[in-house]
Amino acid sequence: MSKVLSRRDLDFLLYEWLGAESLTARERFAEHSRETFDAFLDVSQQIAERDFAPHNRAGDLTEPTFDGEKVTIIPEVSRALRVFAESGLPAAGMDAEHGGLQLPHVVQRACFLWFQAANTATSAYAMLTAGNAHLLLTHGTEEQIRRYVHPMIEGRFTGTMCLSEPQAGSSLSDVTTKATPQADGTYRIDGGKMWISGGDHELSENIIHLVLARVEGAPAGVKGLSLFIVPKRNLETGERNGVVLAGLNHKMGYRGTTNAVLAFEGAAAELVGEEGRGLAYMFHMMNEARIGVGSGAVALGYTGYLHALAYARERLQGRPVSGKDPLAPPVPIVEHPDVRRMLLASKSYVEGGLALVLYAAKLLDEPSPENDLLLDVLTPIVKAWPSQWCRLADDHAIQVHGGYGYTREYPVEQFYRDNRLNSIHEGTDGIQALDLLGRKVTMRGGAGLGLLLDRIRATASKAPAELGGPVLSAADRLAATTAKLWATGDPSSALVNATAYLDAAGHLVIAWLWLEQLLAAEGGEGDFYQGKRLAARYFVTHELPRIGPMLDLLDSGDTLLRDMDDAWLG
Repeated sequence: MSKVLSRRDLDFLLYEWLGAESLTARERFAEHSRETFDAFLDVSQQIAERDFAPHNRAGDLTEPTFDGEKVTIIPEVSRALRVFAESGLPAAGMDAEHGGLQLPHVVQRACFLWFQAANTATSAYAMLTAGNAHLLLTHGTEEQIRRYVHPMIEGRFTGTMCLSEPQAGSSLSDVTTKATPQADGTYRIDGGKMWISGGDHELSENIIHLVLARVEGAPAGVKGLSLFIVPKRNLETGERNGVVLAGLNHKMGYRGTTNAVLAFEGAAAELVGEEGRGLAYMFHMMNEARIGVGSGAVALGYTGYLHALAYARERLQGRPVSGKDPLAPPVPIVEHPDVRRMLLASKSYVEGGLALVLYAAKLLDEPSPENDLLLDVLTPIVKAWPSQWCRLADDHAIQVHGGYGYTREYPVEQFYRDNRLNSIHEGTDGIQALDLLGRKVTMRGGAGLGLLLDRIRATASKAPAELGGPVLSAADRLAATTAKLWATGDPSSALVNATAYLDAAGHLVIAWLWLEQLLAAEGGEGDFYQGKRLAARYFVTHELPRIGPMLDLLDSGDTLLRDMDDAWLG
């Protein structure tokens, strides 16, 4: 059995639950079949296990270096990305007119999970490039698509997103990078950007930066931001543009992904779309990246769980509590109840998280006003819930390994370090909480939340009463709590405990998706289906009750976090 990801689980979720094969009835996917979907999944697993996984540890131990002139990265990264590009996977989901294969989003997401699980640092270059290309396909001109997107699809260029600045961080309204219009219709960019993943390297012929900047005279705040294409090198001459690498940041995880401090010094740039609409365009890539971060968190949690499960079955230690004979042979630690607790909890997190990211991807394949609205509500949960709970699966994996879990001879400590970054990447969990409670559940008079709760109730009403009942009650309670929080219309009171709301909503959504899997597994025989039934029962009976105290806190109207004086912290 692979310790990277479970192909059996992917097949179950794609075909037995989500009915991905039915997408071939849609005109966009008419050239595909179950056979083509499986072929893409097969080649993804093959490349991930052969070309990505073997250098995961090497990339962690030998970080990229900068000698003042260029960045050096272990050669395995370049080779893996070249194989990935040659496979056709970068363009698999894109329109045929741009050389794409129009693979459904849900299948492409399942494919890319293999790479994120095998080597999250190397796969990050591909993920960022895809997001950059998709933004320009939507908002760029035909000429910009030809000049920048097509080389990205071919694997010759890579892409980044340049938002954060040292003084602003996630507060994009405080971006000060300046764009100066030129007589020929282009712009010059001056300013600094920080925390830019993939911001500089020699892995590609060029790096296409998408940069948020403020045109001279633009208003303060996010309404004054515009979006610009800034290549690392001039496309015609190959000379370095005014993009200077000031240094590399060194993070606790994702060590194989360069993380750059960039100085833009009169860099030549092209405007994307219209001035003043930069953040609206950028959200196209940011939302895709948020789902990608959630997917990566699931992948890292999943591979950590599989490694822990394999270790627990092999590691002999101790005896059953009922065993009194000290001469009896030790048993595999998987037989100890507390180890089983950690493994079952981890299974419920990672398989629930996998269902969440694939469900979100399938919403993109069946666009409609309802599905678009539902995806808007789910996006902060897709990003934040796996970043917390699938990371806990990696924490459990270290614990299952015991003393060995801390050592670098075993990969689980790296999985945890890599996964820890996902709660910060693309907007912290706290930012996602504010987005969910402050915007997504209130937009359009609460229509999005109502739609989500309707779908949850519809599933719960079909499930066995002992499991569906608690989910129905939790859905009703979340609705009541949401109404109570916004009864006065005061954001400072409603949002003070937004993180508790995000946690509660996330656990309710995962409980719903476990009921969905339970129903899909109905009638199935064998260990796999028994495992699905067991994990569904576990999550509803052991995990869902966690939200009770969270909702109690929210219902109480507690404003301690708003009213406290920071001087009291010491």
